[in-house]
Amino acid sequence: MNKSGAGAQSQVGNARFEGKDPLAKPANGELAWASDAMAETLRKLDLHYIALTPGASYRGLHDSLVNYLGNRDPQMMVCLHEEHAVGIAQGYAKVTERPMAVALHSNVGLMHATMAIFNAWCARNPMVIIGATGPGDADVRRPWIDWIHTSKDQGALIRDYTKWDDEPRSAPAAVESLMRAYQISATHPFGPTYVCLDVGLQESKLDKPIKFPDMARFKPGAAPAPSSEAVEQAARLLVDAKKPVILMGRVCRGMEDWDLRIELAEVLGAAVLTDTKTAAAFPTEHPLHVCEPRFRPSPGTSAITKEADVILSLDWMDLKGHFIQTLGKDVEVTAKVIHCSVDDYLHNGWSMDYFGLPPADLKILASPDQLIRPLLEAVRRLRGTSVEAEPKFPVRNVPALAAPRTEGMMGLRDLALVVREFCDGRDVTMAGFALGWPSDTVNFKHPLDYVGFDGGGGVGSGPSNAIGTALALKGSDRFPMTVLGDGDFTMGCNALWTATHMGIPLLIVIANNQVYYNDVAHQERMAVVRDRPVENKFVGQEMVNPTIDLIGLAKAQGAQGEGPVMNAADFREALKRGEAAVRAGALYVIDARVDVGAPGEGNRGHTSGRKD
Repeated sequence: MNKSGAGAQSQVGNARFEGKDPLAKPANGELAWASDAMAETLRKLDLHYIALTPGASYRGLHDSLVNYLGNRDPQMMVCLHEEHAVGIAQGYAKVTERPMAVALHSNVGLMHATMAIFNAWCARNPMVIIGATGPGDADVRRPWIDWIHTSKDQGALIRDYTKWDDEPRSAPAAVESLMRAYQISATHPFGPTYVCLDVGLQESKLDKPIKFPDMARFKPGAAPAPSSEAVEQAARLLVDAKKPVILMGRVCRGMEDWDLRIELAEVLGAAVLTDTKTAAAFPTEHPLHVCEPRFRPSPGTSAITKEADVILSLDWMDLKGHFIQTLGKDVEVTAKVIHCSVDDYLHNGWSMDYFGLPPADLKILASPDQLIRPLLEAVRRLRGTSVEAEPKFPVRNVPALAAPRTEGMMGLRDLALVVREFCDGRDVTMAGFALGWPSDTVNFKHPLDYVGFDGGGGVGSGPSNAIGTALALKGSDRFPMTVLGDGDFTMGCNALWTATHMGIPLLIVIANNQVYYNDVAHQERMAVVRDRPVENKFVGQEMVNPTIDLIGLAKAQGAQGEGPVMNAADFREALKRGEAAVRAGALYVIDARVDVGAPGEGNRGHTSGRKD
């Protein structure tokens, strides 16, 4: 079987911007203030960007970023909302698997950002969040404003969904705190960290020189590897299996690791399943990828899971939920389960994002990609050959896709088919899909073809996540694109200003059905259960009267765009114009109207509502 996606991984996350905000005067390179030491630490940690909405609580650090560092490494990315700052950092991390810096103003900025931080936490994305608070010394607080912007233990607001937080009390302590925040964030399992800097500390003059340590001695640790005993047990179970299944979950973006995952599946002849809550993990049209990837399991997925006698879970998100949805609630899992994950190290009693407790006959506390290589070697040794095994399940024969309808307004499926046409033959990175996306239309051949779901299941993160992804891809050979629901776009559209200001090219398609349609389905369900008028399901859901000018919103942020586009033929041509604009360096938005009542749509037109 051919290894789809083989080849060198694109170099991403290394582009640098020319100055969009030139200094009026040259920066002063003298390290004299505590905030200078903090800024210097960020530079030594090789943080290229810091997304922020300006605030007085970190005015000292802001001055140091500009007048000590010269607004370079990190370069400031001004955002119009704190959620967008965190969302951009999350999108960046989805591609690079490394932290970006974020600055949030006092308690109020932190409260604005909490949803986005929760997204990053649930998606296991790294970032270093720098907060600030008013003076801890009450005697120096300005009347009114400093009092309401000063909180005790500010990190408590987000402690349940960050890996670590701190509030250092001296410049040397701040240097160490920022180093620790980076190290913890970038250590598996990834997640956001938070350092709160007292405004009085930032603005204090250094009374002695700061000695910066050698950062090479404080790097994040290597991803946890499995024991040799665990590898041997797993290999024996898989080699002896009659019907092995691999659940490819949260794995890394590296091309070499992608190829090794393919080799493991092929040497076992195992069936592979993926879903679209996580990033591309395996080529979706590989014969061993026996079912299309789905947001929720399909009947085919259920059939494969029921037949399995050994299941290898590679950090599959919600493994217990998978068994409930495929086998049935309270049905015993008869297959032997190998569960490889380090996610247990993040679980706490506040957030239920650890999901149900799955059975595991062999629990391996290791990063999945650290398991693959030794497991592959052990399987080959036990089999006595490196030749591919015969597939243990019927291989997937990918059916030819029907053409989109040529008449009438597009349904979501028509839109998806045109997007598939566009992606074929291009190295497109999809930052996200609208909810209800027809998953048989995707074809992932590379680990950067799709970077996954936002994590927390709210609305409004799509634009900023896509901008962060496009930032990481800037200067690479990947084409950045996303498909957003109209609700997601309207909640987060002023994130676009940061992208246009910073010259980040990106193609955004809005699957616009003018309604929070996922919630329409919920209201229909309630009406049926309670014997009430189903016809009222649209009340309180539609975004009409007046119709929202989505392209007007985009152009107000400096973007280019067009729409509404009503049919597949016009949408195809709009994508061509959008591609030309993006390749010329622009952000381009297409308002693509979607008819939820189009033939064959059923309830597949969920493009706006929350992900439940």
